[in-house]
Amino acid sequence: MYLRHTRRFKDGKSHVYWRLVRSVRRGRKVVQQTVAQLGELDAEGRARAEALARSIAGGTSQSCQGQLFDRAEASGSVAVKLDGVRLERSRSFGAVWLGWILWHALKLDEQCEALLAPQRETVGWAEVIAILVIGRLCEPSSELHVAEQWYRSTALEDLLGVAVEDIYDERLYRALDRLLPHKEAVEKHLVTRLGELFELDYDLLLYDVTSTYFEGVADPAIAKRGYSRDHRPDCVQVNIALVVSREGMPLGYEIFAGNTTDVTTVQQIVEKMEERFGKANRVWVMDRGMVSAENISWLNSTGRRYVIGTARSELGRFTQQITEKTDWRQIREDIEVKICRGPEGSETFLLCRSASRSEKEKAMHERFSRHIEEGLQSLGRRIERSKKLLERAELERQIGRLLGQNSRAAARYSISLLEDKTTPAGVKLKWNARPEWDDWARLTEGTYILRSNIHDWTDEQLWKTYIQLTEAEAAFRIHKSDLCIRPIWHHKQGRIKAHILICFLAYVLWKTLQQWQSRAGLGHSPRTILTEFSRIHSADIVLPLADGSKRELRLRCVVRPDREQELLLQRLGMTLPERLRPPAGTPNVVPT
Repeated sequence: MYLRHTRRFKDGKSHVYWRLVRSVRRGRKVVQQTVAQLGELDAEGRARAEALARSIAGGTSQSCQGQLFDRAEASGSVAVKLDGVRLERSRSFGAVWLGWILWHALKLDEQCEALLAPQRETVGWAEVIAILVIGRLCEPSSELHVAEQWYRSTALEDLLGVAVEDIYDERLYRALDRLLPHKEAVEKHLVTRLGELFELDYDLLLYDVTSTYFEGVADPAIAKRGYSRDHRPDCVQVNIALVVSREGMPLGYEIFAGNTTDVTTVQQIVEKMEERFGKANRVWVMDRGMVSAENISWLNSTGRRYVIGTARSELGRFTQQITEKTDWRQIREDIEVKICRGPEGSETFLLCRSASRSEKEKAMHERFSRHIEEGLQSLGRRIERSKKLLERAELERQIGRLLGQNSRAAARYSISLLEDKTTPAGVKLKWNARPEWDDWARLTEGTYILRSNIHDWTDEQLWKTYIQLTEAEAAFRIHKSDLCIRPIWHHKQGRIKAHILICFLAYVLWKTLQQWQSRAGLGHSPRTILTEFSRIHSADIVLPLADGSKRELRLRCVVRPDREQELLLQRLGMTLPERLRPPAGTPNVVPT
């Protein structure tokens, strides 16, 4: 790996942006892959990044570190047998160490200890939960894989002080059962702690719903068939409603049965979040799937503020405003907006027109139209060549399937089957494109509409607020791709909910790391940092003594980072420990 820089000129000044790259062979070619964007930090940015690093890394339980880590200071000399020197117990250290630091920075160790006070257990439930969450962050897998393979391949045993033989699948499952009743207490704790670390105010709440599916049998109380966002209609699923801040930092979530429609969740989610965290003066941002006359009326009557996407069918109410070329304002290179007052005057509607979105929708319409026309032409030729009477119902089903597969352009066509006794088939296919559909498509391609009951915001403020809903969508992508929340293999309702809670906690660690690296000028991809740190290992250097005894000197060391890893550590304000203390009582080991 090596460093590369790009020089850019902006506002008459030269700016240098650094990135860490590695060479990767792909077939016969060697390409450069970016490991991290180091960016360009000014003095204020460096100061903020350093302050955050101190609050995260510097605040990690110093007493714990003192018990776990040793400095490699010479305390004497002994003779060893050089031909017997060996390396043992290699473990992945860097990624789990980073996860452990994040766990302590969020004070989840203290919170879990308080909620799950140790009683007669040989291993505290707080440590087992830490294993589950850090495992989900570093290498998402099943509890069985964590118990049988992953845990023993990492240095978490040294960091948490929990022996490998004490971690087995049944203990992990029971930890899920113990954690679930404390979901709301953990959420409240995280809201407070994240607010302290990142100065969050939660004045703007982004709300969205996704689904995740099951493999195998699941509790029918919540595992239902419904609209699958994972394109798995063959599987039962569960819906997850998530609320995050404008930065994508989580506030809380709720679980609904898989057949629950999005629009029916709004009142319940808003009331539950306000019950836990207070009403305050918040603005709710939701997509068009949450819109119904009942929800809009309820939000307005209860004095709650909102910015919501609106169905395209509402564009028909604003045909005149869309057609008029006046009052449109350019707020971005390819974004135009126009404020319109609602008919009743209680709402503000914002017409938005995107040039890039217009090109995309135009291409979609052309593609779907081409597919429909090719299908209709093929069906027409088959009818003409048929030498026997065709069933009208079967032909209508074929046309319906064709339109259903290309629904975005289905309304463009007028299609009819006419009786024709002069042909063996007995019917004739007739179709044509509606010119009025084309006119409306040209007028509205790339146009969408937002609605809000906030009247003192500018058009740009409304648009920017709604666009931040992408943070909630990004949260779902992280849950599904990076934290592997899907598919769910548990079949008991409690375990299903606990699995989602573990993924939620791992997401909190993920976003904490993302904020940390972003403020340190290291881009926005925690997976890149975790992958790079996973290459840092710890191992035991075993030195047999040359005094005729069978005693050995065992040094549990952390492999020194390479230059690029050291650079990442410096930017994050972290210092890699040099040595770990082997467990007391290790046989044939001389104390160091």
